[in-house]
Amino acid sequence: MWIAATTAGLFAGAGLIIAIGAQNAFVLRQGLQRRHVGMVVLACAGADIALILAGVGGMGALVQQWPLLLQVLRFGGAAFLLWYGLQAGLRAWHGGSALAAAETQGGSGRQVLLTCLAFTLLNPHVYLDTVVLLASLSTRYPGELRWAFAAGACVASVAWFCTLGYGARLLQPVFRRPAAWRVLDAGVAVFMFCLATLLLLRPL
Repeated sequence: MWIAATTAGLFAGAGLIIAIGAQNAFVLRQGLQRRHVGMVVLACAGADIALILAGVGGMGALVQQWPLLLQVLRFGGAAFLLWYGLQAGLRAWHGGSALAAAETQGGSGRQVLLTCLAFTLLNPHVYLDTVVLLASLSTRYPGELRWAFAAGACVASVAWFCTLGYGARLLQPVFRRPAAWRVLDAGVAVFMFCLATLLLLRPL
């Protein structure tokens, strides 16, 4: 039963985490630049683990009772996505000098960490996915098996962010061309604007 619960948590966590999102796009970019990758991976996975454990521990019911909190996160997250999308759009418009120049940019460790946490914690869907949905799925398992389910979901998060952050270097030969960075930043800009629009127009 422990193996079954852990496996179920692993697949449920992977299904929710391995989805195209603003956070994943940020981790990919940092991985391509090879800047503060360990810190970014640790911050993303650590936040996921904390939220998953909090949800399984009973915080999900509390979040559902505070709809105003999710609305504050909704509009704050939309504003942040619009700002980041604008920055990506400007990078795409002005261009750069390929990966070598990109590796010298990207901000200090503190700036990168704050941006990473903003992508994670200002996204209301992360609370719905981890604190509410995964916690609800864990209730199918009695007693201590809930924590086996949570452990599986946590492993999925760690594995995904490690793969995304450290695996991005395999794409580096492509991103030694300036045009590749412009295409990536243009795609990120469009993606951020679309996510912000969805947050603003679609109630949680």
